[in-house]
Amino acid sequence: MITIQEASKLLGVTPKTLRLWEKEGKIASIRTEGGHRRYVVSDLIGTKKENVLTVAYARVGSSEQQPDLDRQKLVLESYCASKGYNFEIISDVGSGINYKKKGLVKLIKLLCSYQIDRLVLTHKDRLLRFGSDLIFSLCEIFSCEVVIINRSEDSTFEEDLASDVLEIITVFSARLYGSRSHKNKSIIEKLKEVAKDLN
Repeated sequence: MITIQEASKLLGVTPKTLRLWEKEGKIASIRTEGGHRRYVVSDLIGTKKENVLTVAYARVGSSEQQPDLDRQKLVLESYCASKGYNFEIISDVGSGINYKKKGLVKLIKLLCSYQIDRLVLTHKDRLLRFGSDLIFSLCEIFSCEVVIINRSEDSTFEEDLASDVLEIITVFSARLYGSRSHKNKSIIEKLKEVAKDLN
């Protein structure tokens, strides 16, 4: 059994939401002698909850790409609305090889607690550069449909490889020299030129 704080982290909701769900009869808790709530993990994640939703996920690599993030959100919102989905948009600004982004962590928690019925992406690589197949496997395990809007516009293997290498070197050079250093910016500009030549 786990505490209300642990349960809220597991399900990706606030303790207040858990108390509300208990009041509405959606979940049950056991009270300790001191009156504290305890939850059985299997009761929380063992079956799909009612009112599951569609989650649309958007991501860009840096704050300079904010216009692209806004565009992704608009595309996702328009698509989900046109299908009549009950949806929520989760977005991140960060590297595609960072597994600890706040939005991605929230997405995984919702997914693993059976709260997502459908995951919508503009492109496959919006989730992660490496490891998106792991998320898709979780979707299969937790009965979550995956919709990728722009499958027909998937990039070639060479383009993906160039983008992956560029992102890896960008991340490590930022760690080595600092994200705002002149040397780091110079390296990134040269890498972008090389990546363009490869494409």
